Amino acid sequence: MPPIETVQAPYANGNSDAAWLPPPKYDGTEKYDDKDKDAGLEKLTSVDEGEQKFHKLGWMRLTVCLIVEAIALGSLSIPSVFATVGMVAGVILTVGLGFLAIYTSYVVGQVKLKYPHVNHYADAVRLIWGRFGYELTGVMFVMFLILVVGSHTLTGTIAWIRIVEKPGVCGLVWGIISAILLFALAIPPTFTEFAILGYIDFVSIIVAILITIVATGVEAGNQPGGLAAVEWSAWPPEGTTFYAAFLSTTNIIFAYSFAVCQFSFMAELHTPKDYVKSIWALGLIEIFIYTLTGALIYRFVGNDVESPALLSAGSTVSRVAFGIALPVIFISGSINSTVAGRYIIGRAFKNSPIRFINTFAGWGVWIGLLIIMTLIAWVIAEAIPFFSDLLGIISSLFISAFSFTFPALFWFMLIKEGKWNSGWKNISLSVLNAIVLIIGLTTLGCGTYASVQDIVNNYNSGSVRGSFTCDSSQYS
Repeated sequence: MPPIETVQAPYANGNSDAAWLPPPKYDGTEKYDDKDKDAGLEKLTSVDEGEQKFHKLGWMRLTVCLIVEAIALGSLSIPSVFATVGMVAGVILTVGLGFLAIYTSYVVGQVKLKYPHVNHYADAVRLIWGRFGYELTGVMFVMFLILVVGSHTLTGTIAWIRIVEKPGVCGLVWGIISAILLFALAIPPTFTEFAILGYIDFVSIIVAILITIVATGVEAGNQPGGLAAVEWSAWPPEGTTFYAAFLSTTNIIFAYSFAVCQFSFMAELHTPKDYVKSIWALGLIEIFIYTLTGALIYRFVGNDVESPALLSAGSTVSRVAFGIALPVIFISGSINSTVAGRYIIGRAFKNSPIRFINTFAGWGVWIGLLIIMTLIAWVIAEAIPFFSDLLGIISSLFISAFSFTFPALFWFMLIKEGKWNSGWKNISLSVLNAIVLIIGLTTLGCGTYASVQDIVNNYNSGSVRGSFTCDSSQYS
């Protein structure tokens, strides 16, 4: 093995003790010893061949990957947000936070272009906070992604229970089936391969949303008094508490969380500058879908709209919609396992061809890692009775940082050129990023408080299900 040249990476905070390296480059001529052959590595003739496997992603497929990661069944929770904060605030929050998400993702992409060796979010935080930030963000990154997989396991369980309507079947059975599907769909190790599933995912969620909108609209028109009889409000209903309003708002914030995996996806782009097209395409698609879904379904159903909204479409239509939504539940959930697995295997085997997952040993490690992550996600989803609120707490702690706090800090410490007040451009962007930073810190504090308060209220009302329960009626 040839010697690896040490390269000092630049740091915004001046810490040199946390210096780290991009993946080492080899000339492709080295020979592997017997130990490497025993591990099944002799089939790889050049590390560059392995690198090429992960650099085939175009901007359109990047958009698809971002859609898969960002737009899931949670989009149907937006109508209940409108019911809590009112139509006017709902539209303003959905559109405003959408454009903020586009901007913060633009900043994330600028960091990747300026520091090409950044492959995951933890790598970027390392540039401003050194080794401590790297390790902290790495843990946050993996924990959040595994918890998201857990939420999709739980969502899949609920979907199967609703579709099949067999109360006698143990709920844990549907949870195990959901976990197996999430594992199987996460097996493709490159995002170029995964993007193919993304087209199915996108069609699935669009059709499920359209069915829900049409069904609720028809039902509203057929009731006595028609649409005029539907009770809805332009403003927050009387009695809306701060914690309830903010907890609802976090649903919108989390719906725009595509910046979390953006570094990981951009690492496979063959033309990195094209990422701007992807985030604008995704951002505008999300704003359109979320605003239209929230406003129309809330207008058709009114203040009693359920979350997810397809539960408001009636039993038969709800079963059909859940069935159509199955691909989005499992495809959008499984990509989080792929991202987390790529990060872990890249760290654990940084200097080994195993990380390219094109040998027997590489595939063995990859499959084993996916099994472990999926098992952890399933256990957490079934063991914690207030899992949705726990995810709300984790999201408040993590998404607030990934989507707002860190991008704002990136701009101030890595992207900004000159002083903050040197010219109208720097002044405007400094004010904008200061607002983004405040939003991130507010979400961190208020979102955590709102989630904890909801857990307390659920316990007091007795609506918390048991751990590892077989009773299908307890899943909701």
